[in-house]
This record gives sequence, structure tokens and C-alpha cells, in this order.
Amino acid sequence: MGDERLKPEFFQQPTLELAQALIGKKIIKETDEGIASGWIVETEAYKGPEDRAAHSFGNRRTKRTEVMFGPPGYIYTYVMHTHCLVNIVSGELEKPEAVLIRAIEPVEGINLMYSRRGKDKKEVELSNGPGKLTKALGITNLDYGLPCYEPPLYIVEGFTPSQIESGPRIGIDNSGEAREYPWRFWLSGNRFVSRK
Repeated sequence: MGDERLKPEFFQQPTLELAQALIGKKIIKETDEGIASGWIVETEAYKGPEDRAAHSFGNRRTKRTEVMFGPPGYIYTYVMHTHCLVNIVSGELEKPEAVLIRAIEPVEGINLMYSRRGKDKKEVELSNGPGKLTKALGITNLDYGLPCYEPPLYIVEGFTPSQIESGPRIGIDNSGEAREYPWRFWLSGNRFVSRK
């Protein structure tokens, strides 16, 4: 397909830098039904032990958060309400940090996305949120712990964003001062961003 996969070293950037560097990259999921992909247009950074909004706040180590204590560049999925959300592990070993993929702009497999999300959806609703994009791409909890630079779920080179904006993260109201950290990043003007 000519997509150049990101090297493991790419993911060794500090979490806030990685969250911005992922904007414009393409995320690809291969399944038995086919391939679906999209440009990453929105992310959120979670800085682990000192971030009240992070699952690993206070170095909380559970079966769910275990992958975040390992090397960067691995998939951290979890289910919230009924939605599976996908994160990329970041930070150093034993420093559990991650970047949530919040929205993508569909590229390949758009018919497949409609079959997974519902034929009546507007195109923008296919993947303009973290639970929507995982359903559209076919990402599940079975992807937990896999490297994100090898199939079936991987990230490849993309385009250089014209402008990235930042602001507070979404849906973390009970996280004290962390609620205000401007650690959500999005591609300026992109219609697939989950919230303006």
C-alpha cells in the first residue's frame, strides 16, 4: 500500500509532543472484513502518575493499566460505558502515560465504516469521537497490548498539519485541576474534530 510505518523510536517522544506529532498520521486496522483507515485529527495526552485524569494517576497499577508501565508504542484499549477507546502508550518505562486517539478523518474502507456504524450516519459522524472511531475501524479490546507499528493495528506516515490547536480535555470533570490542562490537540478547521 506504500504506507511507511512509523518506527518504534517515533513513540519515544515526551507525551505532550507525541500527542501533537500524531496529528496528521494515518491509523490503519486490518480485519477479516477488510482494511479501514483514517487521518488522526484529534488526540488527548494523559501524563500518568501526576495527572488526576489518567487511569494510572498515583502510579495505579492494575490489570487494565499494566501495558502503560511498559515501553511506548503499544496499544492501550479499554471499555468506557459501552465504547472501546484506543490509546498509544507513551512516556518512559515504568512511567505510565498515554495518548488517546479522539477523532479521525476516514480515508480507506468508508463503506466498511458505514456497515459498522450504521448506514444512516452522516459521514462526519462515522469517526468524530473516540468511541465512534474504534467502532468504525473495528478496534476492540483484543488489540490491547499490541505494538502500534505492526499489523493488524498500526500507524503510518501522513501529512504535515497546517495548524494544530489545543485546549482542555473532554469528559474528565471530576479530575480537579487536571480538568483545565490544555492537553487536547486537534487539526485546526477539520470537520471530524469531536468538539470545537
